[in-house]
Amino acid sequence: MDIQLFKDILQMESTSGMEKELAEMLALRLKTPHNRVKLSDVGDGTRNLLLTWGNPRVLLCTHLDTVPPYIPPTTEELPDGDIRFLGRGTCDAKGQIFSMWTACLELERMGLDGFGLLLLAGEETGSWGAKAFRTSYPGAPYVLVGEPTDNCMVQASKGTKAFEITIDGKAFHSGYPEQGVSAIDRFVDLMNELRQASFPLDPVLGPTTWNVGKLHSDNPQNILSPSLTCRIYFRTTFASDEMVKDWLPARAKERDWLHVNAIGGDTPMEYITMDGIARKTVSFGSDAPQLTNCPGKMLCGPGSILVAHRAEEQILLSELQQAVKNYCKIVQDLLKS
Repeated sequence: MDIQLFKDILQMESTSGMEKELAEMLALRLKTPHNRVKLSDVGDGTRNLLLTWGNPRVLLCTHLDTVPPYIPPTTEELPDGDIRFLGRGTCDAKGQIFSMWTACLELERMGLDGFGLLLLAGEETGSWGAKAFRTSYPGAPYVLVGEPTDNCMVQASKGTKAFEITIDGKAFHSGYPEQGVSAIDRFVDLMNELRQASFPLDPVLGPTTWNVGKLHSDNPQNILSPSLTCRIYFRTTFASDEMVKDWLPARAKERDWLHVNAIGGDTPMEYITMDGIARKTVSFGSDAPQLTNCPGKMLCGPGSILVAHRAEEQILLSELQQAVKNYCKIVQDLLKS
C-alpha cells in the first residue's frame, strides 16, 4: 500500500467547499495507463472525479469533503506493528478513498476492467456532488458507497428529514411576562411535545431520533424573546418516515406562531449484502440514496462512525487492508455475476 499517498491525502484540507484542490491533485496522482480520468464541475466551485477501467458495471464511490474543522494528520506506531492514523478525514472518508483506490490498483493488476472509482464533492452538506453526477452520467448497475461501517456490509440505513423552524413571540419587559409571549417558552413546549411523540419502533432500524441545531434567539436577558429559529434533523426508520414528514407541518397548521419549512432528506434504505462479509444496520446517511442512476446499492467501509466528526477521528492500517480485501471480493463477485 502506498502509505505516503494516504498521508498526502490527509495533509490536504478538504472541508466542505474546499475539496476542489484534492480532486485535482488526485486526478493527476491516480492516472494509470489503463484508466480514464474525468473531472466534472458540480456547479458550486467544487468538482467530482471519476476514474474508469473500461465500461463500469460497478462503481466504488465515496466523498472528497470532510466536516470542519481541519485537523492535521499524525501517525502512531502500535506495539503489534499496526499503524494508527489520526486527523480529520482518516475514517470519513479519506480512508475510503485510499482503500478503494488501492483495491482498484489490485483489480487492474489482475487484468480486470468494468469498474470505476467515483469521488464526490459536498456529501457532508447535501450530497451536491451526487446530485450533479446523476444528471450528467448514465450511471452503472451497481454502486458500492464507502462510509465508516467497521468493514461490515450495511443491510439497512436510517433516513433523514430536516426542517427549518421559526417561532414567533411577543417582546416585553421580563419583569412583566404576563404582558408578552416568550418564543423560547413556546420552543420548550414544542420540544416537550416532540419528546412525547409516539414514533413507532422499527424492528430493523430501531427508534427514531432527532437533534436541534442552529438554535438562535438574540433577545436581551431582560426582554421576552420575540423570535426563535432553529433546525430540527430527524433520523427516520421504515416505520416512521412518513409520520415524521408530516408531524411538524401538522403542528404548524394548528398554531399561527409556528412556521415550518421542510428542507429535504432521504428515505430509509435497504442495501445489497454478500456472503462472507459481516453485516449491520447504521443510523447515518450517505450519498447512496441520491445515486438514482445506480440501482444496485451497497454500503461498506473501514473505520468507525463513533470517531467520525470528532477530534479523535482515526483509523488503523489493518482496517484499510481489510477494506481492500472486501472491495476486491465484492467487485470480483459482481463482475462474475
